[in-house]
Amino acid sequence: MPRLAALALVLILAGCGRGDGPEPSGPEEELTRTERLEQLLGAVAHDSTLGRRTGSPENREVAEFLAAELASYGVQPAFEDGFLQPVPLARMEGGLALPSPELSLDTLPPDRLLTGEVNVVGVIPGADPERADEVVVLGAHFDAVGVGQAVEGDSIYNGADDDGTGTVAVLEIARSLARQPAGRTVLILLSTAEEQGLLGTRWYLEEPALPLERTVADFQIEMIGRPDSLAGGPGRGWLTGYERTTMGRQLAEAGSPIVPDPRPEMRFFFRSDNLPFALRGIPAHTLSSYGMHTDYHQPSDEVAAVDFAHMTALVDAAEEAVRFLGDGPTPAWTEGGREGLPGVP
Repeated sequence: MPRLAALALVLILAGCGRGDGPEPSGPEEELTRTERLEQLLGAVAHDSTLGRRTGSPENREVAEFLAAELASYGVQPAFEDGFLQPVPLARMEGGLALPSPELSLDTLPPDRLLTGEVNVVGVIPGADPERADEVVVLGAHFDAVGVGQAVEGDSIYNGADDDGTGTVAVLEIARSLARQPAGRTVLILLSTAEEQGLLGTRWYLEEPALPLERTVADFQIEMIGRPDSLAGGPGRGWLTGYERTTMGRQLAEAGSPIVPDPRPEMRFFFRSDNLPFALRGIPAHTLSSYGMHTDYHQPSDEVAAVDFAHMTALVDAAEEAVRFLGDGPTPAWTEGGREGLPGVP
């Protein structure tokens, strides 16, 4: 059986990603949002994906699985040859690197080149003729940290919360948007190599599927699998860099349960895939409910630890936020909002 087909079988049979997990209750149309999220996360963060490390065959298989899901929803591929955007990477002494003026991949021996890495990119055209040429990016990273030192006999770092939860949240929102589009076009960006330095997103910005000058906002989702008491508990999340643009205030005025980041000292705004967009001048934030749980980058970051009632409520809030971005006022930087960004005076 091809490995991608095997991964799809995991989705059908594994349920919540545990060997004894529940089977689907019926066809997709009969499933609740919570059940769909459980099944999708059970597949993406299953032991068989071996922690989705950048450069592994399993990470590529997950990318192909995500592309197949988007296609099944009716999301359009972003490129003439499909959803997959090759991300050229080189193995360097300090880790993985993208090509640059200082680094030509053509000069490197084949064993230094990392082939097969891809972003997964789809497009949901806007329904409003007057706004459809404007783009909102909805993104998450699907890579994790792979297999590592065993802890209590477990060496697979599943990355269920980081960032399996964001990945499947984006899928679920894309599914809904494909059926009822927003006014603006929504670009779905599931990126690789975030754990290696935001490399997938950085490459997308070098080779965008839609013009960056038409991109009005970037909304990333990362680690929404457990409630954060500082954000208000179940069903509530926080936005990195909340005060830097008008996005957070606009969402609050619309009744969103998304609040400011309660831990600004952790500088999460600078640590997720929103940052490369912000560096290009695009209002960009990441939604999260990470409450500093100790399973971060550990084998214990498993599906069994996810609070799906909370996650479902936050996916509902995230969809409302994306629809607001697609239909509402254009976000703008506040005065001093770009302060501290690398390269910005």
